[in-house]
Amino acid sequence: MQITYISSLIFAFLTSLSVASAAAPASRPEAQTPIAIQMNEVDQAAKVNLNAANAETLRRDLFGIGVSKAKAIVAYRESNGPFTAVDELLEVKGIGKALLEKNRHRLVIN
Repeated sequence: MQITYISSLIFAFLTSLSVASAAAPASRPEAQTPIAIQMNEVDQAAKVNLNAANAETLRRDLFGIGVSKAKAIVAYRESNGPFTAVDELLEVKGIGKALLEKNRHRLVIN
């Protein structure tokens, strides 16, 4: 009888231990920076100055701008002087409103 009693106590202890470990909350993950803040940091780092960027920078950092459009932007800037507004980019052959709007947040004029 004593062996049955001890076995029951051990079984009860192990059962409660397994229930407690399964019900324990997992360790809290570290607080992550909200995606909006992460995106804002990326956007600030990826601003492209239309009056200083070379063709490779324009091609690499702007959406939908390939080699020929990047060269056309640089050629326009060289023949007409520096850009005075981002909207002036519409005067470059191959740049339309949709492409400008897609890249507007990445462009600066300095």
